[in-house]
Amino acid sequence: MRRDRLLALAVVAIPLGTVILLPAVPSLRPPPLVAAAGSSYPASPIAFERLPLTLPGEDRHLPLITHVQVVDLDGDGAAEVVACDALGHRVVRFDRGSDGGWTSLTVAEDLHVPAHATVVDIDGDGDRDIVVAILGDILPSDADVGRVELLESTPGGYVRHVLLEDVRRVADVQAGDFDGDGIVDLAVAIFGYSRGEVLWLRNRGDGTFAPRQLLSGPGAIHVPVRDFDGDGDLDIATVMSQDDEEVWGFENRGDGRFERRLLWRTANFDQGSAGLVAADLDGDGDDDLVLPVGDNLEDFDAFPQPYHGCLWLENDGDWSFRAHRIADLGGTYAAAVGDVDGDGDLDVALASMDNDWRNPDNAAVVWLENRGRERSDAPVNFRTWQVDADPIHLVTVAAGDVDGDGRADLVAGGLNLRRPYRRIAGVTAWFQRSGAP
Repeated sequence: MRRDRLLALAVVAIPLGTVILLPAVPSLRPPPLVAAAGSSYPASPIAFERLPLTLPGEDRHLPLITHVQVVDLDGDGAAEVVACDALGHRVVRFDRGSDGGWTSLTVAEDLHVPAHATVVDIDGDGDRDIVVAILGDILPSDADVGRVELLESTPGGYVRHVLLEDVRRVADVQAGDFDGDGIVDLAVAIFGYSRGEVLWLRNRGDGTFAPRQLLSGPGAIHVPVRDFDGDGDLDIATVMSQDDEEVWGFENRGDGRFERRLLWRTANFDQGSAGLVAADLDGDGDDDLVLPVGDNLEDFDAFPQPYHGCLWLENDGDWSFRAHRIADLGGTYAAAVGDVDGDGDLDVALASMDNDWRNPDNAAVVWLENRGRERSDAPVNFRTWQVDADPIHLVTVAAGDVDGDGRADLVAGGLNLRRPYRRIAGVTAWFQRSGAP
């Protein structure tokens, strides 16, 4: 059993009386456990220019960036890069100046190991607040060090509020109105270590939140929020990665009630689930799930395996999801979705933490070109293109138009906990410099 995942990186306790629907769950048999030689791919037909976005003091320390995103934080119509810096215990934004240069600004500090930042107008006053998931400890721990903190945007700057505390390591927080009362609630992934849980926090409307448990078990990484069944309300999904490797859905039944559904599992306890992204990859009008796999931090000397890469869990309706393997990439740790080539459909970007770095040509960042279906009954076809082999040790990636030219760029964050201690960087952007293929 896996017992030493480090980040936000399931023996699931089921309370008596809980309603659980277990449909036929697609499962992938683990391939033979043989060492691979790492992964490299043809160079991307879209040219990207790499630009490090540096933090003060970064050159003196190994980077510990846990999350990056491309978002218009201040509502001025231009996107910024927002990052969680676990080493500096801060949330940082990078802004592009009129001269094309980039500057960094600390949004909030003294946040003890932030794992994820979600931008949302949580109080309905028309501006953009930030809800931060606090791990509290980047190393394995069952201590009650996790928190959920709100950075409330005010004319005088951000004001901090603690929404949830005295829980185990919190890996992700996402927002949505789950009970239909018109105010924003929160879904929370508490990774923990040997114990964890998934919660939703009901917004009482007075600045306080009431926690309600959806699932008990260690290793919850992300909690994407979407209307997965198309019935007009918001549901929640999560990936559990610590004991078992499972994806769960929580169907919103109204009035704050949820029904648990097991969507996917694998017999390979070393699969290394590393996150979960909701997106309509096949353009059929419902949201699918993208599952990067390749977290092998539990290995003393991590090495890529043939089952590392990315799975697409296709939403077939009625809470049935089919698993398709869409990419192989050693040490895959993060996925992001965006229209990279500008052809109107969604592509996927992947970042690797532990490819075989002895080969300097092995991929650190790739994008998967969505080529559609060859026939109506076939899965979507993806082609893998290599963006860069440096920097390495990447654990988070985002796609979006960073420089305002109308084309999707890529941003990734590095987290270095092991050898080799070279070819490293904190936050790096890749800007598109040519048209689509």
